Amino acid sequence: MQKIFISVASFVDPYLPFTVQNACESAKHPENLVFGVVDQAPDNRRKTLQALELSAEIRYIHIDPVESRGVCWARSLVQSLYQDEAYYLQIDSHTYFEKDWDIRLIEQLKSLNDMHAKPILSIYPYGFEFEEDRPVVKVRVGGLTTLVLRVKPNEALEEKNPVLHFRAEHQKIREPVLGFHLAGGFIFTFGQFVNEVPYDPRLYFHGEEQSLAVRAYTHGWDIFHPPEIPLYHLYKQPENAYTTHHWHKDWDQQRDYAWHELRASAVERLIKLLYQQQDLGAYGVGSERTLQQFAEFSGIDYLRQTMNFEHLPKTL
Repeated sequence: MQKIFISVASFVDPYLPFTVQNACESAKHPENLVFGVVDQAPDNRRKTLQALELSAEIRYIHIDPVESRGVCWARSLVQSLYQDEAYYLQIDSHTYFEKDWDIRLIEQLKSLNDMHAKPILSIYPYGFEFEEDRPVVKVRVGGLTTLVLRVKPNEALEEKNPVLHFRAEHQKIREPVLGFHLAGGFIFTFGQFVNEVPYDPRLYFHGEEQSLAVRAYTHGWDIFHPPEIPLYHLYKQPENAYTTHHWHKDWDQQRDYAWHELRASAVERLIKLLYQQQDLGAYGVGSERTLQQFAEFSGIDYLRQTMNFEHLPKTL
């Protein structure tokens, strides 16, 4: 079995050690896991991760949270740790895994590879919670539907802001569904994706997934929403504060720039990419497909700043 490079960009996240340990304990072949970790935390946790005594390899970078420039910047830095591993898995640092998740993802990806040269598995995973420090999955996953990503209702492409918000919806089908959007917290594909569609460090948060999805599509990659999702995400509860987010005031007030400046710069970056088709080098659109083809496929026409989803299969 070939190696899986696991990208983990963590920001002041107490669950980072849990995620790494659980991924290894739940994998069929933990010895084939390679973690690329950028840990944006007050304290260096290299020894904490080493103390887990796991058979996986860990490549670790520690960054003071004050010096961080956001999740895309951190994920770009993680990718500098990639060393041509066969597979690429991108997750958040608060993820819970099912048994044998590694071979189950590889089997799903390989099943698509016969018809699609460059497939990607991605979706917003189901959630889990901690109860008395133990992970608990409360959602009952049915066997009749597949989660797909769709633009939220009442969204629009604004002249000065191309950012759209997406959500996961059930489609009554139990097989991989070809999609036009992906989830930054769960991407599984072949390692060559890192070289062909590297993370743009000048993006910030919202719009990250749009940029990556369009660039992947125009580089010839096909996004699939898998029917089987062997991992779970710890979603923020409404009553909890954003204390572990890059833009929290406790961190923002210590920096020599404000988080909203990074957000504004990222929006301008998206405008150049999606509206103006400017040449952004390695972070620009590919040459295998065009933005016009993406518009016809997805219903999102960035060039005309319009959307039409009448051709898409209905969701439940």
